[in-house]
Amino acid sequence: MTGDPTAEIQRLEAAFEQQGYVVSEEFGIALELMLALEKPLLIEGPAGVGKTESAKVLAQALGTRLIRLQCYEGLDASSALYEWNYPKQMLRIRLTDADASSLEEREAQIFSESFLLKRPLLDAITQDVAPVLLIDEVDRADEAFEAFLLELLAEFQITVPELGTIRAKERPRVILTSNRSRELSDALRRRCLYVWQGYPAREQELQILHARLPGISERLSQQIVSVMSTLRALPFHKVPGVAEALDWGTALMSLHAGQLDARTVRLTRGCILKAREDWTLLEGKMHLLEPIWNETIGERQAAPESNFGYGNVSVRR
Repeated sequence: MTGDPTAEIQRLEAAFEQQGYVVSEEFGIALELMLALEKPLLIEGPAGVGKTESAKVLAQALGTRLIRLQCYEGLDASSALYEWNYPKQMLRIRLTDADASSLEEREAQIFSESFLLKRPLLDAITQDVAPVLLIDEVDRADEAFEAFLLELLAEFQITVPELGTIRAKERPRVILTSNRSRELSDALRRRCLYVWQGYPAREQELQILHARLPGISERLSQQIVSVMSTLRALPFHKVPGVAEALDWGTALMSLHAGQLDARTVRLTRGCILKAREDWTLLEGKMHLLEPIWNETIGERQAAPESNFGYGNVSVRR
């Protein structure tokens, strides 16, 4: 880290805010340390709080490329590194059947870089400008792939038997995300810097709504945040995150809903709850939300009626 550390952190936070991403001081420091120390950053937290989005915004803020490896059960090293373009190799072999070249020369041709299909990890270490490498939901991959990642993150080099060892031209800025569906190894945790990204505090979530949805009214944003806070305390199968709050706010604005009530919540609950069991649970807990819109019932009675439409259907509130 060069210059004034506080100024560097403020610069990074400002760059994020320009992209509509509100950064806490703790998260901003974690990002700045990741860049200064050139160490991977492991971001853990519940789904939908902006872990993946932070890597996208970081790439935009740094003016570099984002390379994403989406992890899944059964992911192996070859799928994440490279594979050979077999159809192209076979075509070259057929076209050179009558060639006078030796077997060694023909093998060297078909196992050259022009026949190599780069997957995210190899692509990341062969960039001329350091990219942001996002290893997303690393907890979904198994322990064997995690062990392979340890070696890569230590050396930033990959050995392709036919080509030799390929070393990183520029070390990528690495962000790993985890929803904690399984516990990661101590070895991987020690290799990384760490930050926990939980559900935002009320004021921070209001800032996020206004940053990403500039036209949203203060009343509606306050009600959305209050509802989300109440819902996150309930045992839903899929607890709604910030992503769902933003989707809901966008949907409500598109329907010209200026404020919430029980009917509006029921009609738009598919934006925030994505399981049938959660819909049933919400129905039994609607009474917990009534104080949120009852606080402004006097204002609503004094205000003119408003409509919001679903396609060609206008629903009167």
